[in-house]
Amino acid sequence: MKTILVTGGAGFIGGHVIRTLVASGAYQVINVDALTYAADLRLLEPLKESGRYRFEKIDIRDRAAVGELYKRHSPDAVMHLAAESHVDRSIENPVLFVETNVLGTANLLVGALSHYLSLGKERREGFRFVHVSTDEVFGSLGQDGLFHERTPYDPSSPYSASKAASDHVARAWGRTYGLPVIITNCSNNYGPAQFPEKLIPLMILRAWKGETLPVYGKGENVRDWLHVADHAAALRAVLERGKPGETYCIGGRSERRNIEIVEAICDALDVKLGRGALGPRRKLITFVTDRPGHDLRYAIDSSRAENELGWRARLSIEEGLRATVDWYLENEAWWAPLVSRQQTLDRRGLDLRQA
Repeated sequence: MKTILVTGGAGFIGGHVIRTLVASGAYQVINVDALTYAADLRLLEPLKESGRYRFEKIDIRDRAAVGELYKRHSPDAVMHLAAESHVDRSIENPVLFVETNVLGTANLLVGALSHYLSLGKERREGFRFVHVSTDEVFGSLGQDGLFHERTPYDPSSPYSASKAASDHVARAWGRTYGLPVIITNCSNNYGPAQFPEKLIPLMILRAWKGETLPVYGKGENVRDWLHVADHAAALRAVLERGKPGETYCIGGRSERRNIEIVEAICDALDVKLGRGALGPRRKLITFVTDRPGHDLRYAIDSSRAENELGWRARLSIEEGLRATVDWYLENEAWWAPLVSRQQTLDRRGLDLRQA
């Protein structure tokens, strides 16, 4: 049974990846997470009974701790998802994003290379370092076209710039030192147990409470939505069948304008809960000043992942969004403590250029 280090496993995507790997029965998983504000381990607690899951509280900015981690667990692969990932927060605190996303990635690569070189021939041939990134590194598309593996990098925000830098660092470790690195760039994820500051859970919870629904600009920004279960399946396929040195773009082929997503959430809640005195929830939508560096459109060509890995997104945005709305309605015990800890359900983007 192979041992996989998953960094950021207490986060939204990382948690789903860990559940996918453990459920397969083929892997022992070590969850490495610093337990920052968006982390949550509750949905992973049942995995302890399997005997194939362990948690290590480690900040990847701590190089010594990362080095000891490799020695302690001698992994067969690393799936690196740990990152600061909220664009609005990166505008407020860009240095934190550079420290975690760039320095943290470099620390993991340094430790991975030392570990890799210590392995015997057979284990070395099977070792992989899967670096999980975002389509935001490519910047903004116009009305036409799709991001693909050879799209030039053009990041717009401190978040996307820090992820672009981490991609370059990971790729360099592969080219310079021969570490078997694979990079993935995914589109916007959504689904159960996403931290409530992200667009879809934020709109679900605010609409449920009858609060205003703040939408940046006119809601014309387009995103390619990928259900987190489909993304987790794609990352397992990359781990098992991906080629070292390659990049795979992973998308849901579900482009929607942000305003369409918010309106669909309103309509789903109207059907599920009824309108009552509140009336149609679309009336709660309000347009607010756009955030700095807000890319117009993202969309991914997933052809390489589909053709080479045998993977394809299965959930349509309509099916996945309805299921996500249902999950949040049925799991207040999960999200209520997070909302209380966060204090408010706000959009955080600030035009600091006006300060």
